[in-house]
Amino acid sequence: MGRIGKAPVVIPQGVDVNIQDTGLIYKISVKGPKGALSQDFRKSIKIEKKDNSVVLAPTDEEKATAALHGTYRVLLNNMVKGVTAGFTKALTWEGVGYRMQAKGKGLNIQMGFSHDVEFKEVPGITFKLDNNVLTIEGADKQVVGQVAANIRAIRGPEPYKGKGIRYSDEIIARKAGKSAK
Repeated sequence: MGRIGKAPVVIPQGVDVNIQDTGLIYKISVKGPKGALSQDFRKSIKIEKKDNSVVLAPTDEEKATAALHGTYRVLLNNMVKGVTAGFTKALTWEGVGYRMQAKGKGLNIQMGFSHDVEFKEVPGITFKLDNNVLTIEGADKQVVGQVAANIRAIRGPEPYKGKGIRYSDEIIARKAGKSAK
């Protein structure tokens, strides 16, 4: 048994965790002030709610089960964190004429193409724009990360001038340009 999987997931005040056993899988739903999340987990890991925590234990000694033990604990912990505090990713952009604007609940992105890129709204995700910083917020860590990656993929940073969209904490390895003889 791994160290990560052994630690119980503490359920804070105001969060409701519901574990439903459907025979083949556990359907777990977590509700809190920032929203509700649900996910299915295999029965190879036994999941129990005890007082104000959730405890996970493997049902056998197989290698695949041991790998899922810590993964399931982290996924469940991320669900609890998401409905209480939420997750954020920040993106910045550089470049002359590059800009983003809120359009409804989506984004209008101008990144030097012959057309504007319309980024549709994603359920459970909010965008906040401040100068050249886009903050993506939501309860589901996986969805927040995927939306950030999709926006970054529109115009990734290039290594010569650093133009494009990048994560705010990302460091771009710069290359030297052409040199005269």
